[in-house]
Amino acid sequence: MIIAPLIIAVILAYLLGSIPTAVWLGRSMYGIDVREHGSGNSGATNTFRVLGKRAGIIVMLADIIKGMVATSIAILLFRLNFIEEQNLVTAKLILGVVAVKGHIFSAFLNFKGGKGVATLLGMMIAIHYEVALLCIVVFIITLLISKYVSLASIISALAFPTFLLFIPRFQTNEPLLIIFGFFLFIVIVWTHNKNIKRIADGEENKTYIIKSQKKD
Repeated sequence: MIIAPLIIAVILAYLLGSIPTAVWLGRSMYGIDVREHGSGNSGATNTFRVLGKRAGIIVMLADIIKGMVATSIAILLFRLNFIEEQNLVTAKLILGVVAVKGHIFSAFLNFKGGKGVATLLGMMIAIHYEVALLCIVVFIITLLISKYVSLASIISALAFPTFLLFIPRFQTNEPLLIIFGFFLFIVIVWTHNKNIKRIADGEENKTYIIKSQKKD
């Protein structure tokens, strides 16, 4: 394992994660800083609320892609013989976590940012796409039932390590991957602590995927 390329990869992963897609898109295309509206968050969910579905989808996809790309830098390190195959998953986890941290503490926004859910999803896709797709299904079902994006994010994050533990098809010989899953679940809960309080107080904004549904 060669240290210098790993350090460069970590820095690159952090900068990729730090890209404030919602803020840059809002300012350049709409003349709006999403942080000054809605929940004040610079992520995809607030972009949906403030700028609409088209902008929200663009931001969400961009944030997913930056998580995927940052995590996949590990594959490049492996192919260039900078890391060994047995360290590939570990390298993916490190780079993915760094990218998520970059999104939450963006270097371009005075170390403030979004909640990292879309970037985390990109990371999960790059590490285990089958389980990641199942987590997306869990997210959608939870959102349809509860109408809370924050709750859907938390439950789908918990689903990742749960599937790895209890579904035989997805059981892994990489215990670090399961530990990582529970760690990131804790991170998601932490970044959504205000949302959890608003849900408990009945003050959290609801999101209606199906327009025909009546709002409370």
